Amino acid sequence: MTAPPHEARPPRAGRSLPDTQQGMRRRNLARVMHAVRAQGPLSRAAIASRIGLTRAAVSTLVDELTRWGLLEELGPERPGRVGRPGSALAVSGSGPAGIGAEVGVDHLAVCAVDLRGGVRVRAVRHGTNRGRAPEPVIEELRGLVQRVVAEAEREDLWPAGLAVAVPGLVDRDGHTVVRAPNLDWHHADLGALLPGGPPLTVDNEANFGALAELWLGTGTPRDFLHVSAEIGIGAAVVVDGQLLRGTRGFAGELGHVPVRPDGPPCPCGGRGCLEQYAGEEAVLRAAGLEPGEDLVGLLAERAAAGDTAVRRALRDAGTALGIALTGAVNLLDPETVVLGGALAGLSPWLLPSLSVELAGRTAGPACPVSVSGLGPEGPLLGAAHSVVRAVLDDPAAVAERS
Repeated sequence: MTAPPHEARPPRAGRSLPDTQQGMRRRNLARVMHAVRAQGPLSRAAIASRIGLTRAAVSTLVDELTRWGLLEELGPERPGRVGRPGSALAVSGSGPAGIGAEVGVDHLAVCAVDLRGGVRVRAVRHGTNRGRAPEPVIEELRGLVQRVVAEAEREDLWPAGLAVAVPGLVDRDGHTVVRAPNLDWHHADLGALLPGGPPLTVDNEANFGALAELWLGTGTPRDFLHVSAEIGIGAAVVVDGQLLRGTRGFAGELGHVPVRPDGPPCPCGGRGCLEQYAGEEAVLRAAGLEPGEDLVGLLAERAAAGDTAVRRALRDAGTALGIALTGAVNLLDPETVVLGGALAGLSPWLLPSLSVELAGRTAGPACPVSVSGLGPEGPLLGAAHSVVRAVLDDPAAVAERS
């Protein structure tokens, strides 16, 4: 998968660079990388025109980036342009890669994404992780990561970082899972369980799913509410291209918003939470179906075939989701709501009742709802691309580590 043109305006870097001559140089290196990634291949003159620097300054920056293996020369530009043809530059297809990983309730997944945005290697292990201790799960994940890194290295890539998506609350330290109810994990330090590897970041799967939608989605605005589901339901709020994390980093726990306070108990300790009505397993129970490996596929197949029980379960799930979303929409006033994860595959049967609730309960005009094209791949892709974005946002830092 290659990043689309609307990536041209990058989000603010995760850490600001100092207002010094060295800081300015690093910001300009990032501007060159983003310009070539979004609009390349480009000549030095075209880069200079796009980012507003002199050609001499751009040439110096390009020479550094080429020496570090982040840009590569493709040869002379295509004929037909006025003046002496320059050498076209592109983001390198080798060198640093983002390693993304996902710990799901029923699977583990790892992928490697190059600087161009292409997924080069992928590995998946299906099987439940519910109720298992973090140590054996992360040991299995480590094995998948090592396999993906080894295959990536055979393609002349090396890991610039590892980002892990988890279905739970993550401390602001970026590596401790404070609570993951559907895994039954509490205060699990993944940094201690994954020592000695590439730089590690851990985040909530909904956050990575939202970032994937921001960076890879088609026509996604910079202000939206992203909702994704598997066994649980998560949400992430994006404002002006940035995640709204909250004071402790726990913003977006839509799945634990009560839609019926006297409803069934939830693993979080509450009652009547949205997950108990709109999560995958809840919908299966309501439809009278047994869990299988491809829950979404099973539900979609039955619904498309006209199964009355499944359609009723999905309609009720859409109603519950609409009730929970109404509170978020009234509070935050997003430009749009994006359904991702399992919800994307079930949207034909969820959206009608969801839209009725939103239209009837929202204080202002009804908020539009769109469906992500990334589906369940969002969190994994968002994790890997977060590492790639860190390279693009500060290429000098990567050069210093290599």
